[in-house]
Amino acid sequence: MLRYPSLRAPLDLLFFVCCIALTAYVLVPEIWGHGKSKDYPLWFWAGQQVLQGKNLYPDDSASYFEFIYPPLPAVLLAVPAFFGKIPLYLCLSLLNAIAWWMTAQFSHAMAGSGRKPGVWLEALPGFVTVTFVFDMFDLGQPNLMLLAMLLYGFWLLRRERPWLAGSMFALATAIKVFPIAVLPYLVWRRRWRAVASMMVFLGVFLFVLPAPFRGFQHNVSELKTWYQGMVGTSSEKGFGQRDEQNWSWVNQSIIAMTHRLTRPVNYNQDNPRKPPRYMNIADLDFRTANLIVIAVSLLIGLGYVAVMPPASRRTEKSDAEEIGILFCLMTVASPLARQYYFMWLFFPMTVLMHRAVYDARPAVRAGTWILLAVAGCLMMLSLPLFPLDLQAYGNNLAATAVLTAGLVWHILDPAAQKAAGALPARAGALQPTAEPDS
Repeated sequence: MLRYPSLRAPLDLLFFVCCIALTAYVLVPEIWGHGKSKDYPLWFWAGQQVLQGKNLYPDDSASYFEFIYPPLPAVLLAVPAFFGKIPLYLCLSLLNAIAWWMTAQFSHAMAGSGRKPGVWLEALPGFVTVTFVFDMFDLGQPNLMLLAMLLYGFWLLRRERPWLAGSMFALATAIKVFPIAVLPYLVWRRRWRAVASMMVFLGVFLFVLPAPFRGFQHNVSELKTWYQGMVGTSSEKGFGQRDEQNWSWVNQSIIAMTHRLTRPVNYNQDNPRKPPRYMNIADLDFRTANLIVIAVSLLIGLGYVAVMPPASRRTEKSDAEEIGILFCLMTVASPLARQYYFMWLFFPMTVLMHRAVYDARPAVRAGTWILLAVAGCLMMLSLPLFPLDLQAYGNNLAATAVLTAGLVWHILDPAAQKAAGALPARAGALQPTAEPDS
């Protein structure tokens, strides 16, 4: 099902036009304006730090970090940064364009409908998530690239190439930590070679690959500083070096929403000029709120395990829905889930769109479209037309919950499972067996 873009296809031409326009939005301010803002100058700074042999983080892990990612991304950024800002920005834009195309290709190929999408269905997921794609180009954030890496990893698993799949999962995790959530899934599904590959390559990407450029001891020291500053700190003020964002309206993670609802935290704290605003329905202490986060996370995890079909009943359809739920949970389980993180809903929405188009039952098709419409309306509340308070109350989190509910509905639908039938163990499908991956 995977294909290259073609200049003869109107939809592909539209894709090219969009990518050119988005790339111009990045480069024009740098070439003819006052310089591109957002995260782009930070990426250039990080690349230059590597090129000049300077530190990425302060000596004191309690001090403010300019660069909050592990050392590997800075090493990767150093290559295009060697040639200057414009080559770096162009490289990042091209990577985003490639990731956008491949995300759509992998999503449709793994949707589990067994059908090649028509033109309108092929375009629909990209159309409804175009604001998230704009954020990727505008901010220079890597979340779209990480999504493509994860989808590629699962596509490789379908083709029984677990070692290469694990390397993709590891690379995404070494760039931005939250994809580590794929590891428990691999363990539960007993994909042992993929688990081993992910662990081995994670060590390679974190310790071995940066060493020739940073020095082994220097790299280990920086990893330790990064871990202490980003992962090893948490308090009532916040976590991970960005206290002003953790509990504010910009964060729609399960952690942030739980704390905003259970503690009197100001969700306008990212802007001191705004008056304090609160939305808590309880007045609990920090420790109790964290216990609630753990309890909610455990319930969600147990619920996910409960709906996952046993090996004897797995199909390509159920695998697509199962992975779609995983992507939903990975998005909101990240401690910081800003607006652009919800780009990861691309795959779950694609799966449900295939169900809405190709399911044999009219009532199921109609119900799925209604569910998608509800999720879409909730996500639209993030547009500047609406007050920021709606994001504080978790409009994207609610949309994710709706999509998850739809995927659960389909994965538990006995009529659909009976029609689909269980897949034999063969290349091209995720291994439908609970036996160890040996």
